[in-house]
Amino acid sequence: MEETANRETFRSYIFFWSGQLFSLLGSMVVFFVITFWIADEYRDPILAAGASFLYVLMMIICMPIAGVIADRVNRKQLIIVVDSLQAFTTFLLILFFQFGLANIWIIFIFLSLRSVFQAFHLPTVNAIIPTMVPKDKLSRINGVNYLFTGVVQLLAPFIGAMLLIFLSPFIIFWVDIITFFIALVPLLMITIPSVKIVDHTQYITEKSSFIKEFTLGIKTLRLIPGLIIMTVLSMLLNFLITPVDSLMALFIIDTHGGGSGHIAFTSMFFTGGMIAGAIFTSFKKNWNNKIQVIFISIIIALIGYMIFAIAPTGSFIIIGLGGAILGFNLPIINSLYQTFLQTAVPADKLGRVTSIDHTLSSAISPVGSLLSGPLALLLGIPALFFYGGLLGVFCTLGFWSFTGIRKVDLDSKSELERINGKIEEITI
Repeated sequence: MEETANRETFRSYIFFWSGQLFSLLGSMVVFFVITFWIADEYRDPILAAGASFLYVLMMIICMPIAGVIADRVNRKQLIIVVDSLQAFTTFLLILFFQFGLANIWIIFIFLSLRSVFQAFHLPTVNAIIPTMVPKDKLSRINGVNYLFTGVVQLLAPFIGAMLLIFLSPFIIFWVDIITFFIALVPLLMITIPSVKIVDHTQYITEKSSFIKEFTLGIKTLRLIPGLIIMTVLSMLLNFLITPVDSLMALFIIDTHGGGSGHIAFTSMFFTGGMIAGAIFTSFKKNWNNKIQVIFISIIIALIGYMIFAIAPTGSFIIIGLGGAILGFNLPIINSLYQTFLQTAVPADKLGRVTSIDHTLSSAISPVGSLLSGPLALLLGIPALFFYGGLLGVFCTLGFWSFTGIRKVDLDSKSELERINGKIEEITI
């Protein structure tokens, strides 16, 4: 039988989660330093976009496999293995920098490996949440998660920027390894409930194949009303806003003549907005018309994206304000969406469903990353950002107006139970 989340498992999850925040801080500091190093060393949008392309591509390739594995093996052991491998690759990167062997190709390989490990880490961590957190706390814990994630993302650029003033990159990279060991302590001390399928042996056995379990995830995805529509919309939006992930550092350094401090300054507004949005999400217990709220928040977020795109040269405050608007709405969108998935999908299928959903949503993001470099050279980075946001608004309005998504009811407990029941009845 599947273990039920209770007060004890909830306390264990909080302990585990606190350690993960330290690990996230180390990873974000390293990612900031690498992003700045590429932009400052090469000042080439093609290379900046290439780094993002490889990271997203490896994530998309590996995440469906990772999701199935997360539902079949000991999740605690899986997290320990992939996090240890990630820390080891950071150690290797330190050696390359220390001995003067670092170049863009080494960075590409490092980011690709890091992406593989994250592809296993993310669905596994997401899948354990409903096994350790009671259902009545899911929405709020998702909001709190975004709150503290925002705090970490606020601190990381400042820490990275300040450390760059005094230290070489290879010394700063040790932060990632130190925070890995901090996160390892609670992970070793807690028990993460195992999810075993014992009531469905008629279609899943100990020798069940990966293909069958992947197919089960696809069938589960299709049974959730509106999810395919939301996934396609996410795919388009991720494609359109991918340039900001690839080119933001270059946008600040090259377009606006800034430095690492300016990147940290504008990031403060974005993550400050995320923190405010996460606080709002955490304290608001009940959400009515969830789909409508998600769509409105998407449009407002895209408007914020367009605002910082058209900021006059050197207007870092305007860039920051646009980022704050974008950041405020992301926790609302993602928290409502994740809560719905965690409520509707049985725990033993959540790993693969989450990974498949994420993979499909990001399926054409590598194309966006690949195109963002040449398009930035052709149009300029500000115009590329602006037109991406504008097209995103049109896509969102089109999906709301011309599909049945606005009729989907995510507020009905009986509807969620009906969906859950249908998913439980799936056979291969």
